[in-house]
Amino acid sequence: MSEATHATIAERNPFARSWELGKKIDPRYLIAFLITLVLLAAQYRFHMIGGYERLAVALLTCIVAEALLSWFVRGKIVNLQSAYISGISLTLLLKPQGGALWPFVLAGWLAIASKYVLQYRNNDLWNPTNFAITAMLLAAPNRVAVLSHQWGNDLATNLVIWTFGLVIAARVRVLHITLTYVASFLVLNALRSVVAGQPILPEIAPITGPMYQLFVFFMITDPRTIVKDRRWQVIVAVIIAATEALIRFAADQGAPLPTAFAVGPAFLALAIVVPITKFIDLRLAKSVPAGPRAA
Repeated sequence: MSEATHATIAERNPFARSWELGKKIDPRYLIAFLITLVLLAAQYRFHMIGGYERLAVALLTCIVAEALLSWFVRGKIVNLQSAYISGISLTLLLKPQGGALWPFVLAGWLAIASKYVLQYRNNDLWNPTNFAITAMLLAAPNRVAVLSHQWGNDLATNLVIWTFGLVIAARVRVLHITLTYVASFLVLNALRSVVAGQPILPEIAPITGPMYQLFVFFMITDPRTIVKDRRWQVIVAVIIAATEALIRFAADQGAPLPTAFAVGPAFLALAIVVPITKFIDLRLAKSVPAGPRAA
């Protein structure tokens, strides 16, 4: 189809016009918009932030850490959009004991510092927020938990977030990763419910919650940590879902796993699988261009 035909369709179709406009916007700002939408929906509907001081501390820590480390390592202050996404993600996901604020400070520094330390061939091996959350769960399981709320039967909230999320994932060209993981999650957890003799709906319901929305739209699709080949991106998404299912099944069987595995199996699965697959991918490739930063 010629450019002229594309232009004609865009002029006649409002959706096409919006899509063409979206192509001109830096994907990083679309991601920032989506994470902000999740935050606003979570706070408006269920007051999940737990205090605006948490948001302020997490955002300030991530932004200051990004500014200082980028200036020290690269000699200039980089775009702070990644720090903004990490700050909001940590605000939503971290649920410390009582009113403690130190977990947001520590997690913020861990998230940003991981980008400058845990690299191979100038590529990240862990998604920053995933690394910070996993480290906090492993190091302080009695002081820190993660978000477990769901939107429940609030169809409107889910519809808005998933619509924007899927459209933006398509714009950033990672929709196949999100859909593969979601499909794998549904199939594997349905199978787990049959094996365990449990109702299926409670097993698959978490996918509608804000924790998994952050996971499927920001963490597993982080352009800096996904493998290069599209086919292997799909395979890795399946491996992540399978690893998470194995962790859940092991917890069901009473396996002596650290508390973190039972509290955040999705985060642990991602933290285990991605560094290995990314390292192998980088070893096999001559060079992998860096993509826009996710959470």
